[in-house]
Amino acid sequence: MERSLNNRIQHAWNAFLNKDPTRSNYQDTGPGYSSRPDRVRLRGTNAKSIVGALYNRLAIDIASVNIAHVKLDENNKYLEDIPSSLNNALSVEANIDQTGRSLMMDISMSMFDEGSVAVAPIDTTMDPAISDAYEIQTLRVGKIIEWYPTMVKIDIYNEQKGYKEQINVPKNMVAIIENPLYAVMNEPNSTLKRLIEKLNILDAIDEQSGSGKLDIIIQLPYVIKSPARREQADNRRKEIEMQLTGSKYGIAYTDGTEKITQLNRSADNNLMTQITYLTSMLYNQLGLTESIFDGTADEKTMLNYFSRTIEPCLSTITDEMKRKFLTKTARTQRQSIQYFRDPFKLVPVSELANIADKFTRNEVLTSNEVRGIIHYKPSKDPKANELRNKNLNNQVPQKDTTNIVDLNKGGQ
Repeated sequence: MERSLNNRIQHAWNAFLNKDPTRSNYQDTGPGYSSRPDRVRLRGTNAKSIVGALYNRLAIDIASVNIAHVKLDENNKYLEDIPSSLNNALSVEANIDQTGRSLMMDISMSMFDEGSVAVAPIDTTMDPAISDAYEIQTLRVGKIIEWYPTMVKIDIYNEQKGYKEQINVPKNMVAIIENPLYAVMNEPNSTLKRLIEKLNILDAIDEQSGSGKLDIIIQLPYVIKSPARREQADNRRKEIEMQLTGSKYGIAYTDGTEKITQLNRSADNNLMTQITYLTSMLYNQLGLTESIFDGTADEKTMLNYFSRTIEPCLSTITDEMKRKFLTKTARTQRQSIQYFRDPFKLVPVSELANIADKFTRNEVLTSNEVRGIIHYKPSKDPKANELRNKNLNNQVPQKDTTNIVDLNKGGQ
């Protein structure tokens, strides 16, 4: 029903012209920043190397898997999603700044960088210190600063004040997620740490090579042993420096008896060989290949990557959330937190028709469920929602009346 002109004028709102928003512009909106203050920041050595790209690739793949608060059946199999505020925080809106997927990206990046990370409830329906019967409404990721027997001190963003604060929270309230690949990525002498050290050395050598120094030795035609000869050699060196810096094209002249040797040629060392070896070892330990990063990996390679690398991280996250965010009563009622990976993401179009036929023929999926997977609108035909094999004739057979005797006429 269309609203009248007066109704539309009374209820219309403009962000720049209406009184209430204009008045709020003069109120204190909190501290302002040129960049997002709650964004995860990697350590300097990690952010300036290939490690940052590695973390980002792993975090994207982990965040692409859906995590939900679900109900299980008597066999602990998925039954349905629970429309709870926790499910909304995990899938739709984790907090005022992050979606559910952004929260998973934050968890993954922080977990890989720090080794351990805390996921803390921010808004709940009741005080967790008083009762366990509370619902989690928002979640945020915090860095663990100090460990105590029953508590942890975390550095977490306060959206009310606009900056990060350090607070003490009980361990049974926050999900403390430790990197399952800690021995490979976060140990002091792990493969990743050794690779970072080699990359830092290579960066230092590159910076020294590009510093603009000539690194030359001037051989003068006399022996420099007395103080007078040393002073004469210093004056000659300064004179050549002045010629190079004062010349437009950096040209200097020398005596015919002087000999100049340049030292800034490439040194023959095995640093790049060590970096290549450590990179290959790290990829093997993480279950990664070059084809995964450039997008040319086949289905078997991606399945191995998911099983060896992504699945342990997802299981660690969901198991800890299930332990901390669901009470014993909720777990007794078969509530759980699980992740769901779309098995059709890596399936080529050429094979999708055969897979759809097998799933519908074996009564695993209905026709409308298959149409939803390929992003087609559901069919209005009632048979499209039936879980049956459509290749078989399921019509009710007609009764055979050929051998029925008509008693009125009598039978032979």
